[in-house]
Formats: sequence, structure tokens, C-alpha cells
Amino acid sequence: MERREIYLAGGCFWGVEAYYQRVRGILDTETGYANGNKEQTSYRQLSQSGHAETVKLVYDVHQISLAEIVDRYLRVIDPFSLNRQGNDVGTQYRTGIYYVREEDRRVAEAFLSYVERTEGRKTVVELEELRHFIPAEKIHQDYLRKYPEGYCHIGLSEAQKALYPGEEVPSRTELRQKLSREAYEVTQEAATEKPGSSCYLHHTQEGIYVDIVTGQPLFSTADQFDAGCGWPSFT
Repeated sequence: MERREIYLAGGCFWGVEAYYQRVRGILDTETGYANGNKEQTSYRQLSQSGHAETVKLVYDVHQISLAEIVDRYLRVIDPFSLNRQGNDVGTQYRTGIYYVREEDRRVAEAFLSYVERTEGRKTVVELEELRHFIPAEKIHQDYLRKYPEGYCHIGLSEAQKALYPGEEVPSRTELRQKLSREAYEVTQEAATEKPGSSCYLHHTQEGIYVDIVTGQPLFSTADQFDAGCGWPSFT
């Protein structure tokens, strides 16, 4: 097991925490307040202290990737809504991804860039290094486990849904029409490209490599390295 952490602000932290508690690979969660203008705050002081309601996620990298965590995050928030999610309004309800590893910034940045290109507008999700995280009061920890009828702006059932369900994979006939011969043979018949022939071998544009069939994120360019083997390589 290899544990890492990421901090996500997505409106009311009750719902964000409850959502990720249902996702495979998330080992631990904690609600708190991040990246304000003071070293201390409380739930009642958030409108003055500039902190965002944030959830600390501890996850096992062998069960879930940061790419999936960020992908799921962007599907349950509105990344274009400034200081508002659901019925909650205020700077404490802003969206944000707060990282502790530089390579995590690049993964999140790639996803945000993808959303902006797809939608044709800028997101308002803060992407910053974590400056500080203040654990929330005890009542706010595991809130929806204790009070399952409590308010939640996120559809928690979404956590049980696969991001890339197999039934969405096109038929073999459709894939033959959609893919090049080489791409079809590699993805469907376990073929291998000739060393040094891949168009992605010297590809340097930052972003996320995805499965050409399902769209599932596979690797970030932040994890790419030159293995000298003739094929694109990732850690």
C-alpha cells in the first residue's frame, strides 16, 4: 500500500466527504478549512478568514489514481460557478484543488485545461499548493454518516457508478470504422507497435493520455520518461 493525499474544496464539505467515502481506494477523509488568510479559523469565522471548506483525502495509489480522483471531482461540482455550489453561497464554498506534490499540480492542471477546451470557457477552480489545513470541529467529521438525512448538494449514488462503464465501449464493427488498423490491433488484439514507430514517442504537450476506446485516463505527461526502449514510457 502506498498512501498519498490531496485536498479538495467543492462546496459544503459534508457532501464532498460523504461522496469520496464511497469511492474504492480512498483510505481516509477529514473535513477542514484550507488556504485562508489566517492561521486559525472555525466554522463560524469562515466568511472573515477566507478559508475554503475542504476535504483531506488519503488514498492508496495502487487502488485509485489521482487522475480518477480529479475526474470524479470535476463531475460532481460545477467548475464554472464562482463561490457557489448547490444552495451554498460564499467564498468558503469556492472550489479548489490544493496539492502537496508538484506532480499532482500537473495532473490537476491537465484535467482543468481539458474541461476548458471542451467547454470553451475558463474554470474558476483554485489550483494552489496547500498552505495550511485546519481540521474542522468534531460535529463536521463524518457528518452524513451521523446524520444521513442531512443536507447534501452532491448525488452520492454517483460514487457507485463506474466512470468508464464497459457497456459504453463500441462494438468491434464500430471500432474498425473508428480506429486506424494499428490502433485496432493494439487495443483489441493485443498487438504491439514496432519500437520507435509511435507518434507519441516524442510527444511533449502536457496533458492526460486516455484510452482511445473508452476515454479512461491512463497516464499523465507528468509521469512520462525516456526509457530508451522505443515506446512511450510512464512511471
